This record gives sequence, C-alpha cells and structure tokens, in this order.
Amino acid sequence: MISLAPALPDDDKFHEECGVFGLWNAKDAAALTALGLHALQHRGQEAAGIVSLNDGGTFHAHRGRGLVGDNFSDAKVIAALPGHAAVGHNRYATTGETALRNVQPLFADFAFGGLAVAHNGNLTNAHGLRRTLVNRGCLFQSTTDTEVFIHLIAISLYSTVVDRLIDALKQVQGAYSLVALHDGALIGARDPLGVRPLVLGRLGGEADAEAGWVLASETCALEIVGAEFVRDVEPGEIVVIDRDGPRSIKPFGRHQSRFCIFEYIYFARPDSIVEGTPVYETRKRIGAELARESGVAADVVVPVPDSGVPAAMGYAAEAGIPFELGIIRNHYVGRTFIEPTDQIRNLGVKLKHSANRAMIEGKRVILVDDSIVRGTTSRKIVEMVRAAGAAEVHMRVSSPPTTHSCYYGIDTPERGKLMAARNSVEEMAAIIGVDSLAFISLDGLYRALGRPGRDTAKPAYCDACFTGDYAIPLTDQFGNAERQLSLLQASE
Repeated sequence: MISLAPALPDDDKFHEECGVFGLWNAKDAAALTALGLHALQHRGQEAAGIVSLNDGGTFHAHRGRGLVGDNFSDAKVIAALPGHAAVGHNRYATTGETALRNVQPLFADFAFGGLAVAHNGNLTNAHGLRRTLVNRGCLFQSTTDTEVFIHLIAISLYSTVVDRLIDALKQVQGAYSLVALHDGALIGARDPLGVRPLVLGRLGGEADAEAGWVLASETCALEIVGAEFVRDVEPGEIVVIDRDGPRSIKPFGRHQSRFCIFEYIYFARPDSIVEGTPVYETRKRIGAELARESGVAADVVVPVPDSGVPAAMGYAAEAGIPFELGIIRNHYVGRTFIEPTDQIRNLGVKLKHSANRAMIEGKRVILVDDSIVRGTTSRKIVEMVRAAGAAEVHMRVSSPPTTHSCYYGIDTPERGKLMAARNSVEEMAAIIGVDSLAFISLDGLYRALGRPGRDTAKPAYCDACFTGDYAIPLTDQFGNAERQLSLLQASE
C-alpha cells in the first residue's frame, strides 16, 4: 500500500517517484554520481545515498536525509567513497516510512560478495512476498519494498548474480527501474511494461573496455557528467555492464510497453529526452492541443510556475494570446518550511507564489497548470489572481482529470481525496472559483504525443491515473486479478 507523505495544505501536486544513477569504469565515480543525483533532484527530495566500489572490491556507503547538496557537498564525504563504480539514489517515499534505514541504495553481503541495489517504482505484491520471506526466516532491516529484491536474491538457488536477479525479478509484480552493483558488474533493469524510465549513457573512451558507462533515470543526468546518450533501456531488459562493456538480456519475452504518461506531463525534467521524445517540446504540443480543444477569449495566458510554463507557451502560441509571467515563484521556499500557526498556514501559497499585478490587473486571464490533484492550491492561486485585479479567470489543465490513485511508484492521495474523482468539471470550476475550467482530453493528450488517439484495446502508455486501467495486477490491494477487477469496478 502506498503511504501518504504528510502534505502542506498548498502541497497539491503528485510527488516524484525516485531517481536512480549508476556509473561503471570512471575516475571519481562517487563525485560524478553525486552530480548525476543533483540533476535528478526533482525526482526525490527526502533523502539521498551513494554506494561506491573500489578496485580492491570493497564497498563504501554514505546515506542521509535531505537533498543531495546536504549530503554530498563536503569533499571529505566524497573522499570516503573511493572507487571506479558507484550507484546512487534520490528518495521520495512511496512505500515505507521516512527513516534512515530506508534510504537507498540498500547493501547486503552475500556468499558471492557485496551487492548494492537502488530502485525507482513500486512493487504491487511486495507485502505478500514479504510475508512469505519472513515466514522463511528472512530478517528485514527496512520497511521499503526494495528490500524484497535483496531477500529474493539471497534465497535464489541460481549460481550467478545475474541469474539470481532474474529469478527475483520474475517473482515481483509492479513498476520499477533498478540499478545494482556488485564486484563484477553494474546492472540495470526495467519492468516488463517499461512503466518507469531508465537510460544508458557512455562516458569517454573509444573502445568498450576504455569507456565509462552510465545508467540513469533521465538523460539530464547524463548531460551533467558529460556522458553521451546511447539508448533507452528497453522494457523488460536487463543491461549488464562489466569490463567488456554492456550486454543485454531479455528474460521476460515481449510485452506491450506502458510507459508512464505523466513523465511527459510533469515528472521528467523539461530538458530530458524521454523515450526518444524531448519533454519540453512535448509539453508545448500538449498546450497547443489544449488550446485547440478548449479555447476561450482572453487577454493573457499565465502559467502556474514552474511546471505549467511549457504548456502555457504552447497554448499561447496556438491561441494567439500573449504569454506573460503573471505569477512569480519564490524558489527559496523548500518543502521543509515550518508553518507554525493557522494564520501563517493559510497564507502558505503566498510563500511559494505571488501575483505579478501589472500583468494581470483588469485582464481576462487564462491560467495553465499541469494537473489538479486535491484542488487546494488551484483555489488559492485563483483567489490570489482575482485579488490582483483580474477581470476574468479561466483555468486550463494540460492533463486529463485525475480520477484514480497511482500504485506504481507515484505518491498520490487515496481516491476519495482526488477532486476529479468526486466532482464534475463544472463542480470543480465552482469550488476552485474560476469562470471556466477545461482539461485536455485523453485522446488530445495522445495526439500531442504523436498518436491518433488512445487505442483502448492496446494503450501505448500507463494512464491509470486518468482511466483506472491498471496494467499490472494490484495484488497487495485487491488480491488476485479476478478479485481485483471486481473490487475496482465496485469502487467506480
């Protein structure tokens, strides 16, 4: 079951999953890994960790709560992580409490030697597997589902590390991208449907034996360490990188890819290339499609910063309406800001955003945002824009209505707290306080991604948060697949 992290009243977004980074055959591997994690900071801000491997086969680890810079800016910390290989992780808790024992990468000593594992995503049968493993005598040291991998590898009867990992992966259900490091290789893996992202990069060297190799959640992490993008790790693929370079194993057969569509809308950094598609350009196309579907007379298009900016640019260009930064974001307010009183708490949205009155006063304003989750932030932003003198306020959203919770590694509220799950669009408009509200259609979103629409028989993406079409069994929530389907239908 996905745990709900405590949220501030204005903290009304889907939270990032996690970021993973792995490096093989590079000088100062830990320092480069810290840079890679810094580029992936948007995917998790609760904790960060690095495990390095030196030439003598010894592992070194440092983990801590907080941002990458909080944990790895000290040269002494990096110096204590020597070696030619490393794996790192940025954490946002979707399973397990926020405690140091859950900070990844997790490390264990096996008969074959040490193994460090970091994973992004969520296992939908982790609780059942955990019970089985505990009954077999396995002793869990954390409450994160990542530790299930460790114990499944430990009890596997196969001889090689890779075969043990494959054995473990064949027993889990869920969405994941994973990096693992042992004395002989760096390993990357994606779930059979490819819900979570993972890319392969090359760092210098003309021959495979000379090159360094990088595995990362996004291409923006390759850029910061000077690595060249090679390709996406394919759904269901395991990439093993050793002294001979990378090799590919595909133990799961062919499946219809169901990449997370929300990576394009919100999660991925705008300068990343996701599944061959530049995120920034995609978000502009989504905004343009939104304008074609739900245009309204207005004087100015204003993004809700920062995630709404590219879509608002696309909307403005398509609609022929000026784009202006009518809301200014304060970048120096973090998620750990303490709001001690009700009065300050009610002003919380103003700590992060303020209206640019000169661009709003007396004008018909179109606000463009990427999503509406609980609706609390949207309502406060609309109030702020009206207080700045807007004549009309219209909101346009670059995702369809979010009607279902995600069980695949994204921290979302339970379904009853999702505004779109219990209100019509008209009712949402009244609650938020806008003159009109419109979301991009699901087919429109698919068109912006270069497809004619959503193929209901074979959807190209995981869009369960909009449709309730869960492609991977939710075993921990609803038991077997048949019972799962009946319970999901009953919850409609």
